[in-house]
Amino acid sequence: MTGTQITVAKALELVRNSETGEVHPGVDATLEKAVVQLWSRIQANPQTYVMSKDEFAVFNYFQERYKGNDTARKAVARFWNNFKGETPQAAVAKLV
Repeated sequence: MTGTQITVAKALELVRNSETGEVHPGVDATLEKAVVQLWSRIQANPQTYVMSKDEFAVFNYFQERYKGNDTARKAVARFWNNFKGETPQAAVAKLV
């Protein structure tokens, strides 16, 4: 991975599939850059910014960092209030 950049989606996949919990510095740097940029966008529009599904995945990875932060809590609530994807309940209903 040295000398190559990876996408945020690939970085998330790698950390999710890590059996040891260890994160390569390049993966960590990719995710850190993404969350810093996202947090800047949220702070620029704290009452209206709605995260995309991919942005939420990054934010969720760093959820402990923002625990207790009211702006973060409201951003997460706005994501779920505007989420257009399949809910876990809908996925289960399809299996029944």
